[in-house]
Amino acid sequence: MNPSASGWIDKFGHDVKDNLEVFNDFRNLYGGLKTSGFVYGLNIKIPRFIKPEHTLSEDEKAKINLLTALFFTFKLEHNNSNFDDFVHTIFQFYQELNISNISFLNKILAGSKTSKQLEKLIDSRVYLGDNVFSKTFNRIITNSLLFIDVLTFKYYLNGGKNIREHAQTLEYLTINVTAHALNSKEKNKTDERLAQLFASSMTFIDGEKQEFDGSYRAQLLNNSVIWENHYFLDVACLTVWEDKTLEYQESEFIFGIGKDLGFERKEISRSLEEITSFFEKNSANIPFLKDPNMAIQFYDSMSKVVNKLILRNNKRLQKELSESKELMQLLSKSTVKDLSSEEKKKVQNQLIDIFKSIPSLAIFLLPGGAVLLPIFIKLIPKLLPSAFDDNRVDKKS
Repeated sequence: MNPSASGWIDKFGHDVKDNLEVFNDFRNLYGGLKTSGFVYGLNIKIPRFIKPEHTLSEDEKAKINLLTALFFTFKLEHNNSNFDDFVHTIFQFYQELNISNISFLNKILAGSKTSKQLEKLIDSRVYLGDNVFSKTFNRIITNSLLFIDVLTFKYYLNGGKNIREHAQTLEYLTINVTAHALNSKEKNKTDERLAQLFASSMTFIDGEKQEFDGSYRAQLLNNSVIWENHYFLDVACLTVWEDKTLEYQESEFIFGIGKDLGFERKEISRSLEEITSFFEKNSANIPFLKDPNMAIQFYDSMSKVVNKLILRNNKRLQKELSESKELMQLLSKSTVKDLSSEEKKKVQNQLIDIFKSIPSLAIFLLPGGAVLLPIFIKLIPKLLPSAFDDNRVDKKS
């Protein structure tokens, strides 16, 4: 599966048919989504039954985890595993949730399959930036509050009314829990990045108009939805544990809010143990904890972008490159030794001609796009033969 190519949702539907018992109740689903990092807004893993075509980026993992969470929530709440029914239901849900630009999506995709529309909609939920360059310079590239979509969808499937208002309440409580958890500890740079991560992910409320005065605790006391309360507790644990320490004041806050949410001390301790285990296993791979200098950050980010473009267009690139023997020779040479200035100029000119024939590679034609060429050349060895459609489903005869 390639979640950056058209058809990935249909491919998911095909693959999940043989894995319907992966999550047999919502507790099991929630636990799996915590292990993957999705509940925490830090996507580290994806379900084992998904076989990716290439190494996945953070946003691609987020898209797969979001779709997995939504599908199994639908299956468990409605006892219905029909994927077509799910796709129509989830699209109707997002329409009623009144996600911005959904009417625009309907216009530009009029006549398209609902799954194609859903691909665009999920893209809009995951990505925070508007274009590839803003994503490049923004380490926070995915919506960290996506689990609120899942909780709201669960509420919707159980006959809940005014679902946007419900989503606003969940987001308001999550942000307040985060803010007050941060206030319970000594601040550091990582805390600032975590706060930015959540603040930039808000969809349903305007953070600048909210009062963080502690009045939210009354709403927590009155909330009886168990999995919403589990989520609030886990977000609080994430906030105090990201620096791998738990001071007395932080501990007092966690056990206090856990009590407000109706949990026994044993359950609160388990949440702390789970976030501790998550950080111990994955801290090196959590994007917002990394603090590279700007040059390294730019290079790493652009490498991911160019790598994705190569993988997405490898069939076309193979065809174009095969028609330019001199270019292929120079590219092969560049993998083992430096090219001369004249050779580099030839490579640049011929690659630009190729990029003009492949619209999605237009990034190389933008002002400053030439700086990406060395990255492209470095990644060329990964351009191996593959099926034309990464998400092709082989039909059984």
